[in-house]
Amino acid sequence: MASTPAQKLVDTALGHHGAGELEQAERLYRQALDLEPDNHNALHLLGVLRQQQGALDAAAALIERAVATAPDFVEAHSNLGVVYEAMGRAEDAAAAYLRAIALDPGFATARFNLGNVRRDQGRLEDAAACYRLALEARPDHAQAHIGLADVLYDLGRMEEAVAAYKQGLALDPGQPGAQYNLGLALDRLGRLEDAAGFYRKAIEAHPDVAEAHVNLGNVLNAQGSSNEAVASYRRALALNPGLAQARGNLLLCLHYPSGVEPAALYAEHRAFNARHAAPLEGEIQPYANDRSPERALRIGYVSADFKQHSVAYFLEPVLAAHDRQRFTTYCYSGVAQPDAVTTRLQGYGDRWRSTVGLPDPALAQLIRDDRIDILVDLSGHTAGNRLLAMARKPAPVQVTWLGYPDTTGLDAMDYRITDGIADPPGSADALHSESLVRLAQGFLCYRPDPESPPVGELPAATVGRVTFASFNHLPKVTPEVIALWAEILRQTPGARLLLKSGLLAAQVTRQRYLALFAAHGIGPERLTLSGKIPQVAGHLDLYNQVDIALDPFPYNGTTTTCEALWMGVPVVTLAGNLHASRVGASLLTRVGLAELAVDTPQTYLEKAVALAGNLPQLARLRAGLRERMAGSPLCDAAGFTRALEQAYREMWKRWISVSAGG
Repeated sequence: MASTPAQKLVDTALGHHGAGELEQAERLYRQALDLEPDNHNALHLLGVLRQQQGALDAAAALIERAVATAPDFVEAHSNLGVVYEAMGRAEDAAAAYLRAIALDPGFATARFNLGNVRRDQGRLEDAAACYRLALEARPDHAQAHIGLADVLYDLGRMEEAVAAYKQGLALDPGQPGAQYNLGLALDRLGRLEDAAGFYRKAIEAHPDVAEAHVNLGNVLNAQGSSNEAVASYRRALALNPGLAQARGNLLLCLHYPSGVEPAALYAEHRAFNARHAAPLEGEIQPYANDRSPERALRIGYVSADFKQHSVAYFLEPVLAAHDRQRFTTYCYSGVAQPDAVTTRLQGYGDRWRSTVGLPDPALAQLIRDDRIDILVDLSGHTAGNRLLAMARKPAPVQVTWLGYPDTTGLDAMDYRITDGIADPPGSADALHSESLVRLAQGFLCYRPDPESPPVGELPAATVGRVTFASFNHLPKVTPEVIALWAEILRQTPGARLLLKSGLLAAQVTRQRYLALFAAHGIGPERLTLSGKIPQVAGHLDLYNQVDIALDPFPYNGTTTTCEALWMGVPVVTLAGNLHASRVGASLLTRVGLAELAVDTPQTYLEKAVALAGNLPQLARLRAGLRERMAGSPLCDAAGFTRALEQAYREMWKRWISVSAGG
């Protein structure tokens, strides 16, 4: 069939369109439509052009006319889906893609685009199926491989995600996002050296991508190279000063190395507020909460750690013991992959709200709609935090507790729960933007894991030598810590040190730590390096091979200290001048072992060596430690929760008084 004058105009316009000459193309498309108002090619291509210009309503109207004129026009249905997706009309977009697929089941582009919609809707398994079908039609579709990898990552299927990222990058190496996402997946698998390699490739190809520097910093910190990690975070912030994740990760990382001055650390927290939180103060709204002082209060807990996580060990007893007559609890959960602990916690909370995928403004509005009276942040500047939702002050009283060993720095955070040992009055108050609320019996309440094995006999009595140990997060084991632990081993001939961390599964990490000890004269025969033990009971049972636990510094352990004590293992801790370095002293004081908390490296050394030289004392401690701990304030859920509730009530009354001008 001969080409019509209108179609000749469309063909000429298409050449201009492909060359980016949009004004000429638009003029010709419109001339064609003047000649043939129902020319579906002109309608479709002019709609695509208008979409490129950002005129989405006009684009949708044109392409809708094209598919009405030519109902079997596959590409038009698919591009109509693209326009709907850009307009936020996800279901309409999905319907358009499905129509294109029905017309041409092998149309890979429509299947890929449908996968993107399903992923944005949180329908991850459906998204994965769409990407796989797109790849059946077009195995060389690099973006479909990468989209599938992203979904597999979100589903926690890291090995499959790694394979899909590698396939996508083999087809299209110029994808910095995929490079560092591959690094993230390798990071999650504990393959830190490989992860760092992909981050560095991403940075080499695109040095100005701030997120790649953040991810490299995360790996460096996990490997124990905290100073290098700090440099990576600062580079990310130089590239993108508004990247809150980089500044938050920097704040957490600054707690690991020795020598960071408290005043400088506080200034960094206040810089987070100035840059990221203070600009949101304009979104703070008046409160419609009932101001009755004695009514039942609504307490909201915000965390991404309502799962098998350290935070849960200390939150669960409180949720279980809350007075339901006087307090209603709401849990705002960022847990994407719930587990058995999540299910258990759901049984304690009165209201459960999933916040996965919920933007900060929407979360703030949800909290306002729930009329929360006291909102409790459980994350601080750790992963998954929602501090920028709390910066919008959705509740009249806001509190930080438990998950982070320092101030948030936020003006919008009113209080921080602590105690007089972890944060001594006077010195600590000046380093917090919040008012410190010190609980008399300590700021933590521990619920031992129900799978805890029994405490065994003192290992040294059987094997004839003392075993020191640390099961802490490996970045806490800094060069300064290694130097002191090496000296302890030198002064206790025959003793060994057991280090356990999931990060030690990587051979390169194991070799690095062996070399660090070797530099202090401690050979590998005196060290046992253990990776992660997946079952809680097996992890705890490893303490039955330990005589004395050594707490790292300046960033003490928390859950690890409680677990060691519960398993009959005394802990020696070095108390410093920040909360992170005083948690060990707080915990030991609660169980009546304050003498194991010392204040100089020399007394730390002397205490550890003296304990190792007195096996009868160690045996007595071990035999009675679990019973002592069970009867201590540290495990008194009812008493702790009543004290916490009283603190909440006083905060509430203070807000009523202040808001009324009293």
